[in-house]
Amino acid sequence: MCKSCEINHLGWKPFLNHEVVPIGDVLSGKVPLRRRGKCKKHPNADSDCFCTNCREYFCLTCGTVDHMQKGHLLEKVAVHEENLMTNIEELQKKAKSKKTTIGNHIDNIQTQRNEITTILKNLNDDIDKTYEEYVNLLSARREALKCQVQRLSEKFEKELKVMEEESHQTISHMNKMEELVANGMKVPLEKDALIAHDTLCENLKSFLGRDDPDDQSLRGVTERAQKISFLRHIKVNELRLGELDGYTWDVKADVELPVEHNMYCMTRTPDGKMAVGLWKGGINLYSPDGELQQTVLKDVYVSEIGFLSDGRIAVCDTKNKMSLYTSQWEKLDVTFETMSKDEGEYGGLTVDRDDNIYMSYWKSQKIQVFTPQGGKAVRDIMCNGYTPIQLFSFHTTGKLILTDFSTVVCLDGNGKQENILKKEGMLAFPAVCRDDSVIVAWVKHEEGLVSIDRYTRDLEYMHNLITDFKIIVPETDWYYLQEFESGEIAFCTRDRLYIFDVKCEV
Repeated sequence: MCKSCEINHLGWKPFLNHEVVPIGDVLSGKVPLRRRGKCKKHPNADSDCFCTNCREYFCLTCGTVDHMQKGHLLEKVAVHEENLMTNIEELQKKAKSKKTTIGNHIDNIQTQRNEITTILKNLNDDIDKTYEEYVNLLSARREALKCQVQRLSEKFEKELKVMEEESHQTISHMNKMEELVANGMKVPLEKDALIAHDTLCENLKSFLGRDDPDDQSLRGVTERAQKISFLRHIKVNELRLGELDGYTWDVKADVELPVEHNMYCMTRTPDGKMAVGLWKGGINLYSPDGELQQTVLKDVYVSEIGFLSDGRIAVCDTKNKMSLYTSQWEKLDVTFETMSKDEGEYGGLTVDRDDNIYMSYWKSQKIQVFTPQGGKAVRDIMCNGYTPIQLFSFHTTGKLILTDFSTVVCLDGNGKQENILKKEGMLAFPAVCRDDSVIVAWVKHEEGLVSIDRYTRDLEYMHNLITDFKIIVPETDWYYLQEFESGEIAFCTRDRLYIFDVKCEV
């Protein structure tokens, strides 16, 4: 209250026993407020007692006369207030603990919300990733099929072009003969000239007597094209576009390598060539027609080659030393801590969709994974009983394909065996195609016979491409199989490169 009110307050008889203190002392806690006042019945007496039954304060007289006679339970105010404060403090303590618990629960709700958000985001990411993988897989399969159709178109067009040119040549020849015969009517013909003219007439008559162009052969080209069909894939447990049927494969080129007993590895290049790594030095680059277009790294004894998505090339030499080169075959200052030849022996090399470089070792039966930055391997994959001689990666998944000569093994990203292929008495040499289908060359080495089959990425049989193709038997049973970007298939021995392509003729 203000000073004036305080003076009036203290001057009134009912307020004479009141105590007035500064408000600042109350707010600061220096002066605690009294919890009780005077007795309502006896204004001059303090309320020293508290009835737990009636829940009210009063003086001792009231307690004795009005409450104790009724059997009520009385407490001294000091004891009651102490108990009350203890109870309040206990409640406050419990309330504080409860609020902490609830606060922690609220924090946990947010933590769980964040975790659920992450889980659902990962689900969406997995869905998007799987979708993209299958879109890429289907797109690659579509392009592979279209490449086959394009190559078939070129072959059919070549046949028709030959027929067309022969027909044009026939008409041209007839026109010349007809012109010579007609010119003979413009001048008198005697003796030798008459004999020559008679001969021309006989030749024209003989030429006209030839059979007409064979429309049946012409229709035969169309009939062979009509036999080619697209078989749509109908299996529900695997997403695959389909395949072409009604045509065969045959050898397109048979190329002798410049140096015998020299091939050690082979892989396709991003620009449509086939890179053949040479044990005695260099990498030969061949076109899909089998033409040797370039030889690079002539001083490097090559054991394995792999191409990164940006065009850089990982090359491993015969001492198991891996180096990185630009797309122009210039060596980069990047080193990899690979196992030595004595330590791990040779093995395969492949590059996955994320540009991780996988290098396998026969002796230690394991695969090391490197990043393009070089240095130590970021992880090891143990092969558990199979020897990773040649190694290939899929383009849309983290899976790997390897061969130990007799068995083709499909591994997941952790090295766990998923599927295998094996044919008794045959050597197995696989390759992963652009659409993630797998082709396998089954070789009867002693007989020099090669068959090539196509499989799904889960190693389920699709169809046969080549059956018992006869090759020149090399000195050793070391072979490599790959697919060109344009769809042709390359099979390489230590001495020769064979290129297979679709064939129109039945």
